[in-house]
Amino acid sequence: MKPAPFFYHAPTSVDEAVALLQDLQEEDSKVLAGGQSLMPVLNMRLARVKHLIDINKLHDLDYIRPFDGGLAIGALTRHRMAEHSTDVATRAPLITEALPLVGDRQVRFRGTIGGSIAHADPVAELPTIALALDADLVVSKRGGSRTVPASEFFITFLTTAIEDDELLTEIRIPAPPAHSGHAFLELSRQLGTYAIVSAAAVVALDGGRISEARLALGGVGSTPIRALRAEESLRGQAPTIEAFTEAGRLASEATDPSADVHGSIEYRREMAAVYVRRALKVAAERAAVA
Repeated sequence: MKPAPFFYHAPTSVDEAVALLQDLQEEDSKVLAGGQSLMPVLNMRLARVKHLIDINKLHDLDYIRPFDGGLAIGALTRHRMAEHSTDVATRAPLITEALPLVGDRQVRFRGTIGGSIAHADPVAELPTIALALDADLVVSKRGGSRTVPASEFFITFLTTAIEDDELLTEIRIPAPPAHSGHAFLELSRQLGTYAIVSAAAVVALDGGRISEARLALGGVGSTPIRALRAEESLRGQAPTIEAFTEAGRLASEATDPSADVHGSIEYRREMAAVYVRRALKVAAERAAVA
């Protein structure tokens, strides 16, 4: 199938792109980056747009560079570039671990970091990781930009804090905690398919006890979920299976999954607890040798 007719725009600068978004904000418009999620929906006519704004010529948004001890990633950076970046592997290894699970290699050659986060699919890997890493999302409009923490960015299913006249331009990842380890695990029917449940964990150790824990889950709500009660339960604890099991229980209680062909509500909640426990164990083991 082919998409319904639309007007096509190909800006060559961020200023031109945000000007178009402002001019067209009262009309039905969409931004095209990698197109790995948008184009199939348009081709099957599950959605229609009047204006398509293709930002693939905005080469200034294609970069990975150190930023304030952490990392800044341009929104148009391809998955494949980030997957093989030494800066990402050093400063945000959770991203490096998760990216091979995103679609297949062809998808990762075209898909973009910013596009995946802005699409805000609650089962996608990158929105969950952005939440776990306390990322900041920079959105730009005509006349300036603002920074939105990941905790405030995801509103509901496929909906973010980006306004109609704004464009996601940069993802900022803070420096990882000292003596920390990470883990990203997901349950899926086969490699490259959407996850049923995923868990992203960061654990820092100090004197043999957990000084900091970050934990986010995907596939168990209308947005990725930060398991704050589970994180709090871990602080000051020894990194034991008992502590991780209790954190898994608390994280599961924070979920709000829906039933579908892949699993019931009860199954998703149970798997959330299991994958949290496993992710925390791996992250703590890595922290112990960091």
